[in-house]
Amino acid sequence: MIALVVTIALALVGYVAAYLNGLRLAQRGERLARINRQLSAFYGPLFAITEANSRAFEAFTQHHLRPDGRSPFDHEEPPTDEELAEWRLWVTTVFLPNIRTMRDLVVTHADLLREPEMPPILLQLCAHVSGYEITVARWAQGQFDQHLSVVPFPSQELSDYARGGFTALKAAQGRLLGRPRSAD
Repeated sequence: MIALVVTIALALVGYVAAYLNGLRLAQRGERLARINRQLSAFYGPLFAITEANSRAFEAFTQHHLRPDGRSPFDHEEPPTDEELAEWRLWVTTVFLPNIRTMRDLVVTHADLLREPEMPPILLQLCAHVSGYEITVARWAQGQFDQHLSVVPFPSQELSDYARGGFTALKAAQGRLLGRPRSAD
């Protein structure tokens, strides 16, 4: 009789342990799947497009510095018509498409945010894009009195956010995959 009770008890303990282990593995698999979605659909693309836009802007500013080494938009003398025309070209062909892509990532993949609420930096990005869309619409009507968005672009903060989110998720992904931590 005791052998039967011990056998049943061990079987029950084994079943509970197997169930709990299966549950833990399923939860781990779900965490990994979510992190993979966050990386592939939101933080990875946001980081890549933010970096690309930043480098394009840096190239633009380096190429269009005035002889004293300053930007036409950060100068006592206002930008010339040629400088403004070049700015409009870059905004409409490079910068606005990039920031629209960033905004669209935020709007369509907000469910993949790491935070429980929308970060203010992402709301500022969305507002910046809307501000530029009205500016570009005015350009299309031949109105060239405004050349910037009414909401400033949160360049460094957005870059830090995208890089931080991408890096943290890659680290979490590595841990869930059992990769050893790097010695950096």
